[in-house]
Amino acid sequence: MGGLGSGRSSGWRTKPTVENYCCLDVRYLHKVGYLNSACAGSLTWKNRAGEQTGAIHLATTKEYVRLIYRHRREGKEWKDVEETVPLEWTRCHYGSTRPWFLCPGVVNGRTCWRRVAILYDAGAYFLCRQCYRLTYESRREGLLDRSMRKTRKIRARLGVSANLHEP
Repeated sequence: MGGLGSGRSSGWRTKPTVENYCCLDVRYLHKVGYLNSACAGSLTWKNRAGEQTGAIHLATTKEYVRLIYRHRREGKEWKDVEETVPLEWTRCHYGSTRPWFLCPGVVNGRTCWRRVAILYDAGAYFLCRQCYRLTYESRREGLLDRSMRKTRKIRARLGVSANLHEP
């Protein structure tokens, strides 16, 4: 017990994270009015340098969101993708309703249908984090890294430099 290799798997740091992929958030779509009635629009993603990294066209109804985009991974040819993601609405405690994506992913021959707020483009389709086996960057942090991240976040809220060496 407790010998070499008995702890965490050696590949735990190699699992991809959600921060590396574009995501589609149903809460954002609802907030900006895409889900109120049948409508069409487009979204773009940009990296920290302000360069566009992705674009998607969507058509929505109360029952589903149709995603239309082009996909390419690892230098292969572009592929046109049209994907329909069902929506489910749940009642909130104070009378309104909240939308959810029903993940259309198929894993081991079974459709996922997990109710999620965010879908990721880690492959050819927008699927939930569990279908793509994604984790969060914060899950990789040690105790010191987590403390430093929280301290930087507090400093940012106070309007001070995030540099921990400055007073």
